[in-house]
Amino acid sequence: MRISLKGRMALIILVTTLVIILAVLSTGYHMLVKGAERQLRNQQSIITARAAEQVAQLLALRANTLAHIGVQLSSGQQLHPVPTLKQELARQRQINGFSMFPDGIIVLDNKGIARAESVYVPQRIGTDYGQRAHVQQALQTGQVTMSQPVIGLRTGQPLMNMVQPILSDEGEVLGLLMGIITLRDGSLLPEQSVRQARREGISFKIIDTHNQLYIYDGAHQGVMTQLESLPTPLADPLVDAAFSGFSNGITDSQPNAWLYANARLDALNWVFISAVPYSHALAPAKAFFIRFAGISLGLGAILSALAFWLVWLAIRPLDRMTQQIRTMSHQVQASRPQETVRLSEQGVTEVASLAQAFNQLTDERQALSELKDDFIAVISHELRTPLTSINGALKLTHLGHGGPLPKKAAELTALALRNGERLQLLINDLLDFNKLSKGKMSLTPVRIDIAELVAQTINSNQPMAMQHQVQLCQDNVESLLIYQDPLRLRQVLDNLVSNAIKYSPAHGQVNIKATKTNDHQVRITVSDQGAGISNEFAPFIFERFAQAEHGNMRAQQGTGLGLTICKNLVSLMQGEIGFYNAEGAHFWVDLPLNMAAQLNQETLP
Repeated sequence: MRISLKGRMALIILVTTLVIILAVLSTGYHMLVKGAERQLRNQQSIITARAAEQVAQLLALRANTLAHIGVQLSSGQQLHPVPTLKQELARQRQINGFSMFPDGIIVLDNKGIARAESVYVPQRIGTDYGQRAHVQQALQTGQVTMSQPVIGLRTGQPLMNMVQPILSDEGEVLGLLMGIITLRDGSLLPEQSVRQARREGISFKIIDTHNQLYIYDGAHQGVMTQLESLPTPLADPLVDAAFSGFSNGITDSQPNAWLYANARLDALNWVFISAVPYSHALAPAKAFFIRFAGISLGLGAILSALAFWLVWLAIRPLDRMTQQIRTMSHQVQASRPQETVRLSEQGVTEVASLAQAFNQLTDERQALSELKDDFIAVISHELRTPLTSINGALKLTHLGHGGPLPKKAAELTALALRNGERLQLLINDLLDFNKLSKGKMSLTPVRIDIAELVAQTINSNQPMAMQHQVQLCQDNVESLLIYQDPLRLRQVLDNLVSNAIKYSPAHGQVNIKATKTNDHQVRITVSDQGAGISNEFAPFIFERFAQAEHGNMRAQQGTGLGLTICKNLVSLMQGEIGFYNAEGAHFWVDLPLNMAAQLNQETLP
């Protein structure tokens, strides 16, 4: 099997492209994996940093809340009495509901003994908290302190305490305000980071490195209901990574490695850990690589197609020559002649020479076609002048202006007059078609009444209808004023009506109907009761000389140009023409009530 030249060139470029693509893919995959690792490490770092920031903000809000409440609990020299403390706590609860401390606030004196509380817990009032390290630190330093996670003395729940000193005007510690944060309700949990981790399948943990405890192990919907110690070394690779000193990296655990990042909150000695399985981290890179491979192969296909196109351009003149010759051999009958397409005389020498010879042949053919059209126009024009005189003389003779004629002579004169008028109509059709073909037909629109125009059409075609024993009727013709050329519109209607008469059976009817289809358009319909238009002839009905070339149309008189002229005239009047079969043929013409200003042949499609 021999491969053509364009096939060989396309094959060479395709193979070369595939080799280049494979080389790019092999090196690009490694870069994609490294880029994916770096991107995901950065993503995990952002998650942990945001989580630490969220918890820090929550702590700051709680500290500000305690500071604000603490100012209301002393006179500047000493704590208010217990009833006043209870009353003030109740008032503050009504104001802000203690949204930062829903589990309660305890007022301690300067010895650490509970004196008042916002949420009642049995036997909590009078409890000595002074032995707790964070309470002692607050009493000694006068600074806000946080406790480590502990089990409440009275509640038995895992909690943390934030202690805010109540200072006198001289800066001495008058008492303490202790806000209770129950870890079980997740009030310190960075909810946004947790939701993001659950949504994206990320392993997210919070650990207390100082107390070796889990704050959140990633397996619960909220913070755990009990304090859980960290596992032994090597039991959890992510916990080990938190103590490694590296802020991000990849664990070496098997069978699945983890890509992790962590951030530390020094105020609580908490470490936030975010990690994804290494296999999941590679999934986007692999998916992108597959897309990249598909795009690369697609580009290869495009390059191959481009190569084929370039080769095709080189031999395109040959294909166009073949097509042009076929068009010349099988000329499609159209309402207007097709413009001649010239071939580009460029490219390789042999093809350019052949294109030059073909263009010369096409020019000669076009010149012959124009000469033929001019010849038809000249002959038709030259015939029309003497024919008009002949028809006039025959009409005068037939009417008896030259004296009475014998019966036989009168019949012959009438026959000659009918054929002379028929010949004149044929010549007029040829001249009109020639004008339309050359784009020289123009219109003279005026205001006309459709009803009056239809009546004139019926009157002028009445003799022909009587000859064929056909009745002309107008059905629902509205009196509408339109802005059109009356002469050309009459020509269209006369053609349609005469055709309808010729194809109607004896004693049949031809109906003309004119109605508005909308505010800007009128439809004129000419209907007969004939056999209708056959499906075989329908596609060619508006083509020139179609009557002489298709089926039963040959039996009728005419040039086969009538409907072609109608179509071009209607298009020139900015309308449309068509037909349908329904117990006969129904030809319709849609025309605008007002033509646009452009009224020359250039409006034809």
